[in-house]
Amino acid sequence: MENSQSTTGDTKLDQAVKQWLQYDKNPKTVSIVEDLLKDRKVETLKKCFSSRMEFGTAGLRAAMGPGISCMNDLTIIQTTQGFCHYLEESFGNLKERGVVIGYDARAHPPSGGSSKRFASLAAAVFISRGVPVHLFSDITPTPFVPFTVSHLGLSAGIMVTASHNPKQDNGYKVYWENGAQIVSPHDKGIAKAIEENLEPWPESWNTVEALKSPLLKDPYQDIHTQYFKAIQKHCHHREINKSSEVKVVHTSVHGVGHAFVQSAFKAFDLHPPYAVEEQKDPDPEFPTVKYPNPEEGEGVLTLSFALAEKEGATVVLANDPDADRLAIAEKQKSGQWRVFSGNELGALLGWWMFRCWEQQNSDAAAVKNLYMLSSTVSSKILRAIALKEGFHFEETLTGFKWMGNRARDLLDQGKTVLFAFEEAIGYMCSPCVLDKDGVSAAAIAGEMISYLATKNTSLSQQLTAIFVEYGYHISKNSYFICHDQDVIRSLFERLRNYGGQKDSYPTKCGRFSISAIRDLTTGYDNNQPDKKAVLPTSSSSQMITFTFSNGCVATMRTSGTEPKIKYYTELCAAPGNSDVTHLKKELDDLVDAIIENFFEPKKNNLQPKPE
Repeated sequence: MENSQSTTGDTKLDQAVKQWLQYDKNPKTVSIVEDLLKDRKVETLKKCFSSRMEFGTAGLRAAMGPGISCMNDLTIIQTTQGFCHYLEESFGNLKERGVVIGYDARAHPPSGGSSKRFASLAAAVFISRGVPVHLFSDITPTPFVPFTVSHLGLSAGIMVTASHNPKQDNGYKVYWENGAQIVSPHDKGIAKAIEENLEPWPESWNTVEALKSPLLKDPYQDIHTQYFKAIQKHCHHREINKSSEVKVVHTSVHGVGHAFVQSAFKAFDLHPPYAVEEQKDPDPEFPTVKYPNPEEGEGVLTLSFALAEKEGATVVLANDPDADRLAIAEKQKSGQWRVFSGNELGALLGWWMFRCWEQQNSDAAAVKNLYMLSSTVSSKILRAIALKEGFHFEETLTGFKWMGNRARDLLDQGKTVLFAFEEAIGYMCSPCVLDKDGVSAAAIAGEMISYLATKNTSLSQQLTAIFVEYGYHISKNSYFICHDQDVIRSLFERLRNYGGQKDSYPTKCGRFSISAIRDLTTGYDNNQPDKKAVLPTSSSSQMITFTFSNGCVATMRTSGTEPKIKYYTELCAAPGNSDVTHLKKELDDLVDAIIENFFEPKKNNLQPKPE
């Protein structure tokens, strides 16, 4: 960068680029950066080099490409050096215990980045410091990494995946020694250590030597065996499974799930599900879907429905590309397909897990030791079941990292954690994985479907039966897109200083009166005697929950990874209040009032969720 031709005129940017070219050994990313310099593409260079990807409690997630704001060989090395250094300071016995590294099938040919390549670079960093690495020799579902951490008693785990993000993205997800995702303050500690270890260590690029090292082990076969053995504890109706005639279709949406869900069904003696041929093999291009996210519903499931019609199947199961989430759809009498929401599946799986547990446990007192968890923006149906059945229900902050860590605390106290879920189709049906797991959930759902078929009951009918017994829980969730942080801030600040009065929240929304308010950004909760929220608070994200006099709960929050303001609403009716049409209309009216009075989309120029 000596000649004036290869400078951008921005000293700070030039320095960042210069350091990059000094450190990077990937010819593809080097040549992209050199071309950008030559063509003086200053804006593109700024995008790549102005700020480093932020390492948070969910690790990293960004597009693959050159520069410090993207996922590439060099940023993976820098991140892993920081993480390794942080682990060396945290564990005196790191060299005895070691770490596990897994990866999915993502790849980005233009920049030479792929999950497998990133995983081998991360392994090289640890091995260069004498740390044993259990590196999977092939793609695995995300839940296999936390399972391995717990099963082998390791210090940490890394999963290279961007889950259901668009195809150009990748991610770096981190687990602590307790088998759960990291929570604060580890994220800050790791981020600081990354900044202090930016220059690649001498052996960090040397994957060839690392892959020959005696410190490298392949846990694939052992973990495959142990995982499927562990989830069989949750198989209670083997005979029914063997003889079941229910036909099920499964799609892995071009991700890693196919082989693992087939194995899970086999472990439960269920007939193998029909696989959607066009989507069963991993393909980083995700050719048949716009977004590889089964949460988006019908669009992702079109090919599954076609196969189901052809084979006479009545149920479709879908995993996201790293197989930690599960979506389910069922054919209705009308011939239409019903895609269940995450909350509805939470109700079905929660009911089923409790029913199976109850049949195994004759001791009436044991229920006092039993826990179920869900995140605070998820349905409160488990709370209603817990109240009636006598077990404990707890809610945590949004995200499985909170449920995983809380589950670990409870397990360490000798409690039984039976089930945890979040509305974003994430389910933890077995404490052997302290994170969401779409593989075990698929097999357990398969058994529930087979069992219900012996009673001539569909999933939809069973869901209604749950609502009749424990009270209807109807939810409506969506979001607005907003790229302007100032607009987002002022929207939430207006709710905290409502009607121009400082520290004063709204008491009604349209015709609906508000009975309680909890603000997890500031830590205010007027339901608590000291007005202080019980759940942890975070001033860096926005989140306010309104409880209404009619039994509705509504939360507005910002997303940690996307430019969205999300809202989650649920009307919880008492058992016996079963006029569903009336309940749905009440919730629709309330949502309209929240959008008009609290979001003010026109004034704030918010874009609605694209249909």
